Order: sequence, then C-alpha cells, then structure tokens
Amino acid sequence: MLTQSVDTLAAVAAVDLVKVYGSGDTAVRALDGVTVGFARAQFTAIMGPSGSGKSTLMHCLAGLDTATSGQALLGGTDLTKQSDKVLTKVRRERIGFVFQAFNLLPQLTAEQNITLPLELSGRKPDAHLFAHLTETLGITGRLGHRPGELSGGQQQRVALARALMSRPEVVFADEPTGNLDSRSGAEVLLFLRNSVRELGQTIVMVTHDPGAAAYADRVVLLADGRVAGELDRPDIASVTDALQSLAVAR
Repeated sequence: MLTQSVDTLAAVAAVDLVKVYGSGDTAVRALDGVTVGFARAQFTAIMGPSGSGKSTLMHCLAGLDTATSGQALLGGTDLTKQSDKVLTKVRRERIGFVFQAFNLLPQLTAEQNITLPLELSGRKPDAHLFAHLTETLGITGRLGHRPGELSGGQQQRVALARALMSRPEVVFADEPTGNLDSRSGAEVLLFLRNSVRELGQTIVMVTHDPGAAAYADRVVLLADGRVAGELDRPDIASVTDALQSLAVAR
C-alpha cells in the first residue's frame, strides 16, 4: 500500500531503498530501507549528520548511483530497473542537476553551457524560457563569457538556468551554495524557491546548512541511513533544534 501511495503522489520517491557499499565485515549500509516521497511543485531539503546517507539517497534517486535493493521512482519509472543507456537519457531529459562545484564546461560560453543538455538530446531551446531564466537570474550580459570569466555566483546562476531549461520533472541540488558567499547563496536559494512558486518546479536539495533549509517547504531528516523525521515550513531555529536532537540521539 505504501508503494502505491508514494508512487502515485510523488514526483520522485524511494521505496524500501537499500544501498550497501563493500561486503562482509567491511560492508557499510549507507541506506537502510528508506521510504520517502517528494511532492511535485515542492522544495524539499534533505538533512542529517555526516554519514547519514543524504547524498547517497540523492544519487540513487537521480540515477547517479545503483541501489542494492528497493525502488527509486521518477514518476512511473523505476530507475533501479533501467539500463545505463536509459538512465543517461533520463538524466538528460527528465532531471536537472545543480552541484556545489558548478560543473560547467570551461571551453563553452555561458549560453552554450545552458543549452548543451538540450542539444545533446536533439531538442531546440525554448527561446521564451531561456530569456525568462537568464533575465531573472541576471546573467543576460554574461552569456558570451566562459566560466573562468565569471564569479562563483554567476557560474552557479548559469548552472541553475541549465538545470531548468529542459523543464525537468525534478531538479536535484547538492549543496548548491557550498562554494558561494552569503549574498550569492541567498540569491540562489531565493531563485530555487521562486522556481517552485512560479514555474511549478520540483526541487530536492541536500544541505547541511539550516539557513539554506529554511528556504524549503519541507525538510526530510536522515540518520544512520534511515528517515528520522521531517519538518514542514521549516525555519532556522526548528531545523537547528532537529539536527541537535539527532546528534544527541546518536
């Protein structure tokens, strides 16, 4: 019953997801039967102590890592049952990514970086969406520049535009403000929140920062590879208290 409800209501979901690294006495159970859904048009943050499994969960849900057992569902597609070729297509066409390290190609201009995933999948960029994203992100005057000619904040805004250009079913953001100053980080987080409100985007973000998590609609807490709770309408104080409680419980 749980599998059905999560599958029906969530944009992306884990169902009894297990991930084990290694074998025998050295095996590490990074995910230990995680079941959680992430609603459409919602901004969700995943948090937990170091080693809690939050990055592993994201990587399995995004088809970047292979689960040991269980299901990783993107809409009606179980990513755990797909070939590498299909997973590559899914990541390119149905998922957007924003990483701490930006992951822009240094030899391409900002505009070329933004449109590259669409070109690789044989699709033409939506000119209206491109204009909206680049104007909203304040990078229209930097589109001819290469990453090395941009600040960290500008590079991350290029990465945000790239992630949203394909109108993905979900955007996974892995510590997206980790390399940014506080002002640039706040601008990125505000844009992510507004993309949910204005574009109906689904955002799933891994972060260790209570301030970043406070921009989300919901926080999912992990500890020791298991779901340890969640917060709706989080603020810095409630997130900090929850993390402290998890640390004490360990």
